[in-house]
Amino acid sequence: MTLPSLQWIEPVVEAARAQAGTADGLPVVVVRVDQQRLYVWEDGKVTEIFDVSTSERGIGNENGTYKTPLGLHRIAERFGDGAERGTVFRARANTGEIAEILTGEGERSQRDNITSRILWLEGLEPGLNRGGSIDSYHRYIYIHGTDEEGRIGQPASEGCVRMRNDEVIELFPRLPVGTLVVILNGPDYETGRILPV
Repeated sequence: MTLPSLQWIEPVVEAARAQAGTADGLPVVVVRVDQQRLYVWEDGKVTEIFDVSTSERGIGNENGTYKTPLGLHRIAERFGDGAERGTVFRARANTGEIAEILTGEGERSQRDNITSRILWLEGLEPGLNRGGSIDSYHRYIYIHGTDEEGRIGQPASEGCVRMRNDEVIELFPRLPVGTLVVILNGPDYETGRILPV
């Protein structure tokens, strides 16, 4: 995999921390919708890059659109610690069911299964992803595992950020409640603003 230039990410991370009013040493996660990638920023550098899937309907913040919201978020709640790989969650409860993980290109599950781990996001920007009908938390926007791993790397979700099961399990212990998550569709290279251009 050819990695893109990473010069853009440091000003994005700095802007996110300044806007949130925190520099607490926690990692910062940046999801690039335009690249279908998730970046982990720790200790002053990108430590990992994961392919993901955001909404197949595009970007947007309105409830009922099933689109992926942009802007600054934080991890508000976490579910699934210790659950077996592929465990299916409904309303964030462990069902005890283990999903068949589909790895064929474009292979589709019969339903939008949420598997292995859940990181529930809370929007931090009133008017963009917080409050009223645009509230990411009340829209149940998660970073989570999926049984449609063959679709990772292309828009395929119903609004959430999907990851491969092994990767979300690996990442989960490193992202405590309070971790900042920026979702953007390409940074403003001149100012480092985290809102889309």
